[in-house]
Amino acid sequence: MKERKLKHVPSVENRIVIKQCPLCAARWLDDQFYWATGKVGCPHDLAGLLCNDNGDERCINPCKGSTSGQTWEQRRNYLNGESNV
Repeated sequence: MKERKLKHVPSVENRIVIKQCPLCAARWLDDQFYWATGKVGCPHDLAGLLCNDNGDERCINPCKGSTSGQTWEQRRNYLNGESNV
């Protein structure tokens, strides 16, 4: 009988932890927030753009309540040439 090698099974400490918000489906991989595009994101921006306005306690963003991220008003001003974001 031919000997077969077992594939390496990663240990629990090597696994990626994925968290998904039940409200907006935002995802964190090992505590790093990623936009739906796959680009690394800032949870402070997510808070300013969405989480701070939803008023729902099920939000899992650890930065909910932060005012240091972008807001829709800041983005509108940037598009209108009024300020830099």
